Amino acid sequence: MGYKMKRFKELSALILVSIFLGLILSIHFKTVNKTVGEGVMPTQRAQQLAAELKKVQSDRESLINRVSELETKIEQYEKSEVDKNVYAENLYKDAMKYRMLAGYVDLEGEGIVLEINDPPVDLQFGLGYTIVDELDLILQVISMLNAADAEAISINDQRYTSFTEIVRAGNHIEINGVSNSSPIVIKAIGNPSTLESALSIKGGMIWYLRNLDYVVHIRQDKNISIPRYRKVKDFIYATPIEEVVN
Repeated sequence: MGYKMKRFKELSALILVSIFLGLILSIHFKTVNKTVGEGVMPTQRAQQLAAELKKVQSDRESLINRVSELETKIEQYEKSEVDKNVYAENLYKDAMKYRMLAGYVDLEGEGIVLEINDPPVDLQFGLGYTIVDELDLILQVISMLNAADAEAISINDQRYTSFTEIVRAGNHIEINGVSNSSPIVIKAIGNPSTLESALSIKGGMIWYLRNLDYVVHIRQDKNISIPRYRKVKDFIYATPIEEVVN
């Protein structure tokens, strides 16, 4: 009886140990499958992990290079700030350039001065005509100056821009809303020789005006002053088109 009881206890202990070992092996197998992947050999999973690691390292290097580029740009901006704010200075120069083109800045420089006086009045018949009646001739002079690369133009000290209106009003003309009469004095900043040659060429505007008996004087000047455009232009219907950067 004592022997049988002892044998039963040994057998029971062996069964419990076998069950415990089975549980451990089952848990270990499930853990391996979860880590490696079902149906995938450890060597294959190792190769997959190596490929993924290589991709992560490549992405990391790309990010590091991008950060380096951004840091370089920041350094350039900071250097510009140190070097008398070169970036802001360039922006100011660009803005000033477009203000000059629009006519909203007083300018000075070398160029030419053209004065157009009315023809002498015919004392016998009391007939006379005026340049005020010949707006097309004034506009032709402006066109010739623009073609000769004039950088700024004024008519009787009224800045000529793309918004300038020249209209007849009674016995005078209005330029930028200001009344003017003869003589008409046109100033232009640019290469003096080029500007003068454009108007003085044979068969050109000065020749044509003088052929109509207008008294015309032209001279080069080293110090011409041209005032800014005084009227304010509001854009109601026009809006800028933003450029799309790809």
